[in-house]
Formats: sequence, C-alpha cells, structure tokens
Amino acid sequence: MAKYSKEDIIRMVDEEDVKFIRLQFIDIAGQPKNVAVLRSSLESILEDGMMFDGSSIEGFVKIDESDMYLKPDLDTFTIFPWRPQHGKVARFICDVYTPDGQPFDGDPRGILKRVVKRAADMGYTVNIGNECEFFLFHTDENGYPTEKVGDTAGYFDLAPIDSAVDCRREICLTLEKMGYTIEASHHEVAPGQHEIDFKYEDAVTTADYVVTFRTVVKTIARKYGLHATFMPKPKQGINGSGMHTNMSLFKKDENGNTVNAFFDPEDPNGLQLSKTAYSYIEGVLSHVKGITAITNPLVNSYKRLVPGYEAPCYIAWSASNRSDIIRIPASRGMGTRCELRSPDPSTNPYLCLACCIAAGLDGIEKGMKIRDSVDINLFTSTQKERDALGVDSLPGSLEEAVKAMDKDPLVREVLGEHAYDCFKRMKKAEWDAYRMSVSRWEIKNYLFTY
Repeated sequence: MAKYSKEDIIRMVDEEDVKFIRLQFIDIAGQPKNVAVLRSSLESILEDGMMFDGSSIEGFVKIDESDMYLKPDLDTFTIFPWRPQHGKVARFICDVYTPDGQPFDGDPRGILKRVVKRAADMGYTVNIGNECEFFLFHTDENGYPTEKVGDTAGYFDLAPIDSAVDCRREICLTLEKMGYTIEASHHEVAPGQHEIDFKYEDAVTTADYVVTFRTVVKTIARKYGLHATFMPKPKQGINGSGMHTNMSLFKKDENGNTVNAFFDPEDPNGLQLSKTAYSYIEGVLSHVKGITAITNPLVNSYKRLVPGYEAPCYIAWSASNRSDIIRIPASRGMGTRCELRSPDPSTNPYLCLACCIAAGLDGIEKGMKIRDSVDINLFTSTQKERDALGVDSLPGSLEEAVKAMDKDPLVREVLGEHAYDCFKRMKKAEWDAYRMSVSRWEIKNYLFTY
C-alpha cells in the first residue's frame, strides 16, 4: 500500500517550506545522479515526470535516442535534514521511463523490480538487510582525502580511542530523521573502519536505503573534516569493507498468515531450515562466481577477497562458520535468514540484490539439493583440504569475474541485453586501464634494480 499520495506530497512540501526538490536515480555503475527542480514545478513533475538527457548517463542510451523520463516514487520522498531549514531541500528516488511511457530496460531500479515481481509470482516477498562498512580518512586543507585514517581504534572500541564516535552518532541521528530504523553502529576491526546497520526492508526499499546511506555518510563526514569511502580495500595490510547481505523469503500460510519461508522447526538436519531455504542457498552458491562481477565490481574489490582478512573467498556454507561465503545466523522463526558475506559496498545495490535474489529463486525453481556444509576454518585450510571438501574459490580478479559472468546465463537474463552489455563493456575497459597502469609497488621494486 502506498505511503503517500500526490496530495500528501504537496501538503508536506508547503508545510515544511521546501523550495528545491531533487529527482534522484542511479546509473549502471551505481553512482547516484539527480536533476533539481523548484517548488513551482512540483505539480507538473508529479503528473508527468521530468524529461532528461539519457545519453549523458553511463549505461543508458545513445545520443540519437537520448530523451528519457524520470517518474518519482512518492514513497521515497524525504527532506534532507542537513540542508537549510528555510527553503528546505527534499528528494524523490525516481524510476526511468522511455518517451512512450514504458519502463527503461537499463534502469537498475527497474531491473530489481522485475526480479522482485518474479519472486511475488512464485508467492514470496523478499526481505533484505545489509551491513554496510566504510572507512573515514582525514582531509587536507583543501578538503581532499589523505591516507591518514580518522582513528586508531579496533573492533567495538570506545572513545577516546574511537575519535570518530561523534561523527558516527550524527550519521545515525540524521538517518533516523530520514526514516531509518538504526539497529547498531560500532567501530569495525581496522583503524578508521566503521559499520552502521539498519533494519531489514523489502528488497527495493533496502537498495534505496543503501544509496541514500552512502550519501548521508559522505555528507556528514565532511562536517567533521573527514572523507568517507566505500572503497572495498583502501589500505594494504588491514581488513577491507564488506556489505554482508542478509536475505529471507516470506509467504502466506494456509491460514493467510505471513510466515518465514526459510524456517522449518521439523528440519531433519536440526538446523530448522526449510527445503526452500536449502534450495535458495544452493542457488546462490551455484551462481556466486557468475554474479561476483556485480557484487564486487571494482579492480580494488579483489584486494579484499583474499585469505587472512576475514573476507570470504571460498564457496561454501555453514550455520556458524564465518570463513564460508554463506553463513546462517543463529536467529530462527521470523528472523531466519542466510547471509551472503562476499558483496562489498561499492556495488550497485539494485543490481547486486537482483542477481542474488534471482540466483536463490533459480535454486528454488530447480529444486536444487544443498551441498554439505563446511565447518572447518577455511582461512587456515590447505588447498588439499579444500579440494577434498569440493570447495571452490571466488574469482581472483575483475578480469576473472567478468569471464565467469560471461559463462553464467543468469546474469544476462537478470540484467537484460542492454544493461549487461553496458556493464561488461565498462568493466573490461576498467580492467584494461588498470592492467596498463604502473603502480607505486612496481616503481619501488623495479626502477632501481632494473
């Protein structure tokens, strides 16, 4: 059921003295874009949307077919708390349409909506909870980020060691004003690393939340002379940042009550997981190599996915083992879920969730049987031990990930031809640029010696 009507929006805008309205959308790379309009254009925008030049946006359309339309999702209306309180600034997240009124095939939000509809057609509602990690770095006198982290604290440390506690508190309070339910915030393992967790929601709302979360974190950090980055591995020798993705399916039982489709107290394996849950997990495991270019989209992502820094790189599952790529948290009943631990916060959240959910649904549709769980510490295991258990590894580079994506038809099916081709072309260009660059490591090791 819709939260807001057009009349509600107009009333709130006038009551709150909103003067500027940002129409936000996201490109194929996961970068937020927006067009700002004045209050005087509101009624027109609510009725007809806003035309913009799609040829200027990464992964959208060619210059000879550039006209696109932004149509605001009314339920995403929010006022930015950090902007002036007279002449306030508000925002809608928009869906992208073609001039003939059809949803644009390459719109990442629309791609996720298609997968959510597929789940609904199967009788399921998808709930997602993301755990977003990020680093805070000091900025220089010009406001540019340095490589000096904002503190020297570790996991769950307190002030004064955690010197960014006030910044993190203001981020949480700002998010709360924007409608988030904050479940926890804390310092993470590495110096300068932080995590803020918000309550799970339906898949599209969660992806919207991740995009807004990244904007809020970066904005508030600047007030404290800090730069927030969601780069997966900004510093060598310490842990990188992940975006653990908790997934669950809900359905109606024979009495019309909403129940968790992953929960089965009669599970013969003793884990209280349903056959649906096992098939969903196996679907994700079966496709995880193919979707890794989506969930971990940067050259830098693969500096995080290495043994020794808590990031999972081995394709296995367990009810408790954090070295596996999928873990089943202890909560049962309505809280039963699986946690995919490989995605990182640089991902386009709409494409990430679309691929993860589609992989799980494929497992359900095909009735996939779950492989054996792996309960040893894979971080300290040998290759011989992993081979004996049949444990494969994630791609080791962006190049390998794109090749794995090419071999898995599910990714092309989820993204559609247009978005798939654009994403693949963009990632191959990124890899080529990286491959041809000369790093500081090469200069240090080779310039004098050779």
